Amino acid sequence: MSAADAVDLSVQIGALRLRNPILAASGTFGYGLEFAHLVNLNRLGGFVVKGLSREPIEGAPAPRLCETPSGMLNAVGLQNIGVLAFVTEKLPALRKYDTTVLANVFGYCLEDYVEVIRILEDAEGLAGYELNISCPNVKKGGMQFGGDRTQVAEVVSAARRAAAGRPLWVKLSPLVADIGLIARVAQDSGADALTIANTYPAMAIDLRSLKSRLGNLTGGLSGPAIRPITLRLVWEAKKAVSIPIVGLGGIETVEDVLEYLSVGASAVQVGTASFADPRASEHLASTLTNALVRLKASSISDIQAKFASKNG
Repeated sequence: MSAADAVDLSVQIGALRLRNPILAASGTFGYGLEFAHLVNLNRLGGFVVKGLSREPIEGAPAPRLCETPSGMLNAVGLQNIGVLAFVTEKLPALRKYDTTVLANVFGYCLEDYVEVIRILEDAEGLAGYELNISCPNVKKGGMQFGGDRTQVAEVVSAARRAAAGRPLWVKLSPLVADIGLIARVAQDSGADALTIANTYPAMAIDLRSLKSRLGNLTGGLSGPAIRPITLRLVWEAKKAVSIPIVGLGGIETVEDVLEYLSVGASAVQVGTASFADPRASEHLASTLTNALVRLKASSISDIQAKFASKNG
């Protein structure tokens, strides 16, 4: 048996067993179906569909994307067809694929989150939910759910009660003073895993027009520029919680994947890279085995153990 044959890429994220730790991230992979003619979805560890809301949302005005040094800004405005249309129009086709599919869920009040999950709970074909808590709570002055420990506890607890039948991942905002504290609150409120982290608010100006380069004044920064910052957030959160962490931010190469895994992530999500190369996530899944062989590791846990032994 070759060294590559001895490598085990499978990972356990709570109750979910993934064939490998590479997932395509929400907001960059559509509903998965848009990529099916380009990517072998069955080779991925899984993917997260774009955020689903209680009602359809048209999204932000164009332009919605612009390039920045080492990354990009997006202001899509959480455009989606709404949870009911997703269940009837998209989910039946997704059931044909042998891969883990999670639904990203968001809302502007607690009732929104609960209702979206309630509808999804009655539908077959999903492995779990990813809760986007970087949204403003309109009932509390627009403060982000994810920026306040009390609101984190409330929204995660409510979602946990609604998601009785499936695992619940919580996608944290990077805009917090203590990511470890927020991570613990999410864990204590019922999260089965954490996704770290969402994009970073940012802006870019067109000096010819002196207007925003986006349809909105601001957008979310993603891409390689944020990777070192998010890598630290994953490391800090890992020290604070016992549940699995899924790292997300600026992953383009297999070396980027290994960095996240080494500091404690159990899996990663590939986001912005899919815009440049729709097959980025599949390529990373196919090259990870040889990367582990080069590091003389036979599993993801080996990487984490080597990092811990050298860095404490």
